[in-house]
Amino acid sequence: MSKSIVITSGKGGVGKTTVTANLGIALAIRGKKVVLVDGDIGLNNLDVCMHIEDRIVYDIGDVVKNKCTVSQCLVPFCDNLFVLPATSMSASLITTLQFMEIIDKLKETFDYIFIDCPAGIENSFHRAVKGADEAIIVTTPHISSVRDAYKVSRVLSSYRLAKQGLIINRMHGGNVIDKTMISAKDITNALQLELYGVVPESNDINLYSIISELKPNSAPYFSYNLIAQYIDGESKKIYDYTAPYKGFFNKLLRKLSQ
Repeated sequence: MSKSIVITSGKGGVGKTTVTANLGIALAIRGKKVVLVDGDIGLNNLDVCMHIEDRIVYDIGDVVKNKCTVSQCLVPFCDNLFVLPATSMSASLITTLQFMEIIDKLKETFDYIFIDCPAGIENSFHRAVKGADEAIIVTTPHISSVRDAYKVSRVLSSYRLAKQGLIINRMHGGNVIDKTMISAKDITNALQLELYGVVPESNDINLYSIISELKPNSAPYFSYNLIAQYIDGESKKIYDYTAPYKGFFNKLLRKLSQ
C-alpha cells in the first residue's frame, strides 16, 4: 500500500532536506519505488541536494498550469527513485487541493511519497501536510530545535495523520557520554514521539551530502539504512551513535583532544 509521508522540522537548518533525500535513496536501494516531492514552493532546494538542478525540464508549477503531466515532470535519480521538483513561482499559485491531487496521482505508481516540507508552520507547511498520510519530524539535539519540534508535533496532532515519527539528526555520541549533549532517549521522552532512528554527526556528511556518495560502511550510510528498514517495517533497530565512543581508550582520546 502506498504511503505519503511529510518530513518536517519546525526549525530550518536541521538537515530536513538531506534526510528526505537519503531516506529516498535508502528505500530505493531496498527495491521500493520512491518519489521525493519538493513541497517548498518558491524556495525549492531539494533539486540542489539531489544534484539534479540541471536536468529539470518541468516542475510542479507546470503540472498545475497543464503544461505537462505528473509523470513528465518526474526526474529520475537512480533505479526506483524519482524527484518531483518544486517551482520558483509564487507559492500562492498552487492550492492545497491541487497539491493533494498530485500526491494522489503519485500514489498510483509509488510505494513511498516523501514530501519535503517547508520550515515553519505557515501556509506552505499546511499545504504539504494536507497531502500526507503520516509525518516524520526531524530535530537536532539543540534545545531550540527540540522546542520547535514539539510545537510542530502539536500542530500536526490537529490533522488526521496515521502516525508521527521522529528522526534525530547530528547526534554526537562522545558529547552524550560526556554529558555535554542531551541524549536521543531524553529527546524522545520529551517529545513523546516514536523514534525511527538517529543520524550521527559525521565528517562524511553535511547538510547537502547524500548517502549514494558515501562508502557503505560509513556511519551515516548505515544509520539511514536502519531508518529505512524501520519505516519499511522490517526492523526496529536504532543506530547506536555512542558505540564508537565507549571504552577507556576512546575516553582517553577525547580527553587528550580537549
